[in-house]
Amino acid sequence: MNKEQRKSLDEAQMKLEIMRHSCAHLVAAAIQALYPEAKFGVGPVVENGFYYDVEFPETINEEALQEIEKKAKHLVKQNLKFERIEMSIDEAIKFFSDKNQTYKVLLLNDLKERGTTKMSTEELQHFGESVKNVSLYKTGEFVDLCRGPHIETSKEIGAFKLTKLAGAYWRGDEKNSQLQRIYGVCFTSEEELNNYLKMLEEIEKRDHRKLGRDLDIYSFDDEVGSGLPLWHPNGVILIEEIEKLAKEKEYEFGYCRVQTPHIAKQELYLRSGHLPYYKDSMFPPMEMDKEIYYLKAMNCPHHHKIFSSKKRSYRELPIRYAEYGHCYRYEDSGALFGLMRVRSLSMNDAHIYCTEEQFEEEFIKVLDLYKFYFELFGITKYQMRLSKHAEEGLGKKYVDNERLWLKTEEQVRNALIKSGLPFVEVENEAAFYGPKIDVEIWSVIGREFTLATNQLDFAVPERFNLTYIDKDGTEKTPICIHRAPLSTHERLIGFLLEHYAGAFPIWLSPVQVQFVPVSEKHVSGTRELENEFKNLKIRTVVDDADETVGKKVKKAVTQKIPYIVVVGDNELNGEDWTIRVRGQEEQLKMSKNDFLEKITKEIAERI
Repeated sequence: MNKEQRKSLDEAQMKLEIMRHSCAHLVAAAIQALYPEAKFGVGPVVENGFYYDVEFPETINEEALQEIEKKAKHLVKQNLKFERIEMSIDEAIKFFSDKNQTYKVLLLNDLKERGTTKMSTEELQHFGESVKNVSLYKTGEFVDLCRGPHIETSKEIGAFKLTKLAGAYWRGDEKNSQLQRIYGVCFTSEEELNNYLKMLEEIEKRDHRKLGRDLDIYSFDDEVGSGLPLWHPNGVILIEEIEKLAKEKEYEFGYCRVQTPHIAKQELYLRSGHLPYYKDSMFPPMEMDKEIYYLKAMNCPHHHKIFSSKKRSYRELPIRYAEYGHCYRYEDSGALFGLMRVRSLSMNDAHIYCTEEQFEEEFIKVLDLYKFYFELFGITKYQMRLSKHAEEGLGKKYVDNERLWLKTEEQVRNALIKSGLPFVEVENEAAFYGPKIDVEIWSVIGREFTLATNQLDFAVPERFNLTYIDKDGTEKTPICIHRAPLSTHERLIGFLLEHYAGAFPIWLSPVQVQFVPVSEKHVSGTRELENEFKNLKIRTVVDDADETVGKKVKKAVTQKIPYIVVVGDNELNGEDWTIRVRGQEEQLKMSKNDFLEKITKEIAERI
């Protein structure tokens, strides 16, 4: 994308955000018309729309939300102007005090006493540029405190819908009053709105938290702890198949597997630099035998120790250590979200130690692994996000070496260009020890996920005195590449649940074939078939419940099992089988041997 295209896109996005913020004001005007005693908090723009925090005289419900939307759409047709009014802070305080708008007065008093530096992003949307004077916007009978800008009239608002109600404490503090938060979405056309709402419906159906429960993949338990998933047998099958895949590919790419402990002494993480930077994201320390230990939050320091366990020669490089290392991170409770944000995670981690001359080739090989996995999982839309340092963060957020930052960022950029993968560059988002790539992917319904990171580390190897003897006999420090192309089990399985809507490809499906005996007399023969399939490593179950065949088939369909075979006299006597295939109306008709050949091929080739 060139500069002109980017500028045009930025301008279009700005216009859309202005329209969405104006829509929030219009909804507030509708609320005031229906609930004259309502008190208004803040109403900022968020992704795809807006929200407004309101204190109603009494709690409203979904039916009331529909009435507010209906009233707002009526106001659109009145072609109301968005009129800007300027006044001093003291005038504004009196104006909102007279209207009993408590929260606007609190904002204004805070602004008067402390200025804009203490304001949240949402609150700043309410103020003009001057601290002495503020701007208000009038929309019909509704007047709001706002810095603007806004559209000219309400008829410029496109298509919108109020989507949900939620509770929200004033300023996010549970000690304060609880308001009701009204969410809305807004687009330039009805078509865009309808497409978005359809996508929301599809997202709800594909929610990995619901699918994880329905398909018996994982659970959480309060007595175990927040963010600590319990993997059920079906979930462990997914984990083991993904690990099997990773181990095969890593063996092919020349990796050696290592294993490291779940805890380590404080000194290790002080030396790596992780403890000062990431202490808030680590579990509290444990003291034993007068030593302080931490749960492992990252694998790299442990791998560095393996590298440094003996003298290395340039002839050994590159050395590639891989581990599905289990890590623990103390994510804030408000950030926990199903499998996407957890406190216990198993990471497809590896560290590559190489010379500067080897870096580009090794980095491109890592990117080739991503390409392979994208194709295997049917991920067609993806983007690499090259995260760079910011000069003002040197010595604080980033290792203080401007020359190496610029050099390594250029190296990563060149590798990305040669790989042919799409990428963008962003400032001030690097790891503290070097530039990184965030791998952004989109599911089949267009939902975006950040899958993994790929990092170049030019600082930490030196801290661990990692060296190798070069051709000329001198000691040199290797470059370290951190990579995790399959992310963590938790995040990847969460993504795949939503990507496939729980209908995993056969090689990954916890149950690959379900047999349904027609009656009690067919159970014994069906069990023999089950054993035959299991001996061929095909994951098979028999539903011998005392229910009708139709009910058992329906259950298997809801469990998204790839193949369902009803077993009666004909099937046990060696005649062709009739096989129900997931997602297909037409059933297969083939012999048992042909079916075995078909399914073993699909599993082996990960079709």
